[in-house]
Amino acid sequence: MRFRVFNAALTGCLIFALACLFERRAYAYIDPGSGILACQAVSAFLAGTLFYFRRWVRNLFHAQSEGVKNPLEMGGSRR
Repeated sequence: MRFRVFNAALTGCLIFALACLFERRAYAYIDPGSGILACQAVSAFLAGTLFYFRRWVRNLFHAQSEGVKNPLEMGGSRR
């Protein structure tokens, strides 16, 4: 496992070094609308993920609580 992590880190460093070594001038710009589109995509992904997990957790708890109506039926002690 340690060897895999080391190889992945070494490969990442090598790719970064080669990208910096062979850089070229870019005669382009990023349109301001493109940045807003990227922000909107990230926020939509986060909102969708939160909504999905909210429903999953709620359904998980409802499925467990529907089976037992009274906590004393589970074999708990009566006082």
